Amino acid sequence: MKLNVVIPCYNEEEVLRETNCQLTELVDSMIKENLLTECDILYVDDGSNDKTWNVIEELQARSPYVHGLKLAHNVGHQNALWAGLEQSVGRCDAVVTIDADLQHDIQKIRDMILAYQDGYEIVYGVRNTRATDSKFKKQTALAFYKMMRKMGVDLIPNHADFRLLGKSALQALSDFPERNLFLRGMVRLLGFKETNVYFDCNERFAGKSKYTPKKMFAFAMDGITSFSVQPLRIITLIGLLCLGISIAEIIYILVAYFQGRTIQGWASLLFSMWFLGGLLLFSIGVVGEYIGKIYKEVKRRPRYIIEKQI
Repeated sequence: MKLNVVIPCYNEEEVLRETNCQLTELVDSMIKENLLTECDILYVDDGSNDKTWNVIEELQARSPYVHGLKLAHNVGHQNALWAGLEQSVGRCDAVVTIDADLQHDIQKIRDMILAYQDGYEIVYGVRNTRATDSKFKKQTALAFYKMMRKMGVDLIPNHADFRLLGKSALQALSDFPERNLFLRGMVRLLGFKETNVYFDCNERFAGKSKYTPKKMFAFAMDGITSFSVQPLRIITLIGLLCLGISIAEIIYILVAYFQGRTIQGWASLLFSMWFLGGLLLFSIGVVGEYIGKIYKEVKRRPRYIIEKQI
């Protein structure tokens, strides 16, 4: 069995040597156990600003397992993952995607391979707990999964992008044409036999997390708008609710007029204008988000551009 391991990297020079050391030790042991016959470790440099690519070149010169892919500019975690997956299509029996920061338990790759050999085409790495996360990140992550479920998006809770895809699943995933990538949702659409491998998340070995609150919010928006039309339906319901309130207000005004009561309407009129104006702008923004997705899709621009490959 030949395995590919895809690792997206953005400014990870501090951790890559240790990551590669642990991966190499694991691969050597699995080859001795006859779990693997070959393995390629593919580091995808997502337009890093530090010496990440220099470290990848150094590792490639010393290790027969290591390969490198340097993207011309930063295209984001999901697109960098996609670049590595596309390079793996037709070149392996299974591919594992894992982050470079050593928070994912590298030793669980062995369990994933055993599950694959038992007939599972997709194996998800799922966190047992989120003990290493800050309180803010833990709460926002739980809120994200809860919101996605309410929006009708099928996700594995506490699963990031640590997973194994068999040859058939990888080929099927590569046929997806969309540019707005949300791999956690896309893999769930494949329909192949799947299972979970649970692990305890480690502290980040070195460096800082690249997922700022801004990026987390953008990622959540991508997930919602790529897999659900619920926000558009919510806007429709809010519009109907506002229409009902308006009709009730008109009836009240007419009744008050015919009863000869004076209506002091300046404050209520001003409030209604601001409320409806804000609601309209919000609704236009949500609709615009979907139109923006369509705009990106129809242009069919490449998801990434390769600068160097070793």
